[in-house]
Amino acid sequence: MSYSFGSPKLAFGSRIISRRVLGPLELQSRNANLINGALGGGTASLHQQLIFRPVPGLGRADTPIDRLYLASSSAHPGGGVHGAPGANAARAALARWRPLLGSGYRAAIGIAHDRVYRS
Repeated sequence: MSYSFGSPKLAFGSRIISRRVLGPLELQSRNANLINGALGGGTASLHQQLIFRPVPGLGRADTPIDRLYLASSSAHPGGGVHGAPGANAARAALARWRPLLGSGYRAAIGIAHDRVYRS
């Protein structure tokens, strides 16, 4: 099999010595987070968008564990090359320690977590 991208000078098919194709179950067997091979940390269906990812009520980077933030592809807004879950986690971490509003933010997140986890 030869691969060519527009010009014979760019053909590199002869340099490929092997390839490996993994199916969904093989991916999951190597990494339990890749359920059914879902590289984006789950489905991109409507029930996993906006405030519903990973589950309703936990669409924020904050967690009930102090200084633990969701920053993976399983966090809002999901996987991709954009890095948005990590940016959300960084903003949440910085907001907790903001000089004037940080204590209010910490209190509000604490109340929200109490309602979600202890109700």
